[in-house]
Amino acid sequence: MGELIDPADLVGAHEIAERLEVSRPQVVHVWRKRYDDFPEPVATLRSALIWDWTQVESWARESGRLR
Repeated sequence: MGELIDPADLVGAHEIAERLEVSRPQVVHVWRKRYDDFPEPVATLRSALIWDWTQVESWARESGRLR
């Protein structure tokens, strides 16, 4: 069984964009393609990708996008 994730930490591109103060959720998908170290989604739904915010937050701090 995999690591348990707090449901409050599940985010889509829209929530990531809001939390990292970027203008469009599409920026998240650009980061996915551009940066090999961007976290992998923890789930793929028909209409969205879902990430663990704690992983994205760590990546954002390490890459200087969040202080």
